[in-house]
Amino acid sequence: MIASSTLQCLFVALILFLHAVESNNPKSDQGSVGACSGVPGIPGTPGYNGLPGRDGLKGDDGMKGAKGDRGDKGATGKTGPKGSLGQRGSMGPIGIEGEKGIKGNLGERGEPGPRGENGTANSINWKQCVWSRYDTKDTGLIQECVFNKRNSSTALKVAYAATMRVYCSDSSSCCGRWYITFNGAECSGPVTIEGVVFMQYSKDNPHRHRQIEGFCENIPSGSIRVAVHVGNCQSYGSSDRGSGWNSVSRIMIEEYPQWQT
Repeated sequence: MIASSTLQCLFVALILFLHAVESNNPKSDQGSVGACSGVPGIPGTPGYNGLPGRDGLKGDDGMKGAKGDRGDKGATGKTGPKGSLGQRGSMGPIGIEGEKGIKGNLGERGEPGPRGENGTANSINWKQCVWSRYDTKDTGLIQECVFNKRNSSTALKVAYAATMRVYCSDSSSCCGRWYITFNGAECSGPVTIEGVVFMQYSKDNPHRHRQIEGFCENIPSGSIRVAVHVGNCQSYGSSDRGSGWNSVSRIMIEEYPQWQT
């Protein structure tokens, strides 16, 4: 049951509300109702959500997370345009020398060229080396003469003139061979340039002036060491030999055109 005091307050409030409605001023007598404490009314319908507020301040960076697994390889991209040529680098070190290749076959000999005109006397290339010395070597080098050959297609004429002797010290025969070399090798184009002195055993010991000479072809141009040597004859051993006794010895060298016949 509602208390009578409460009913009285509700009645008074209703009268005041109606009076306010008639006077079009619902708030005019709200203060008069303060003497009555009303019962809490029924909760009203919730209002609509308000508009979103402004973003707050940026927070501090969080801790670095653990490294994730490696992703799959992506597709190959398109080749980009060719870049400009860079600057040339410095020269690298010299590489190791390669092995010598196999010697090729000798090519066919070409046709003879036309014969040239005869040269003047001033164009002759020649030289002689002279010495006065008695060389008692039985074998070995006697004398060398350096010659500057102008052309690789020419031939050299070489002559050696000197006193040459051999002496047989026993009852057998003896022989000595004098020969010319070019840069340490005997001539092979076409044959060697040489001479021999042979003696049958006797008490004679002749010292005679002799000369050996010949042409040698296929010698390259440039500085050529022309030398005369003495040695053993084929099938004969060593014997007592002498070169240049009591006379002047000489090597004469001339450069000649190598004519084809």
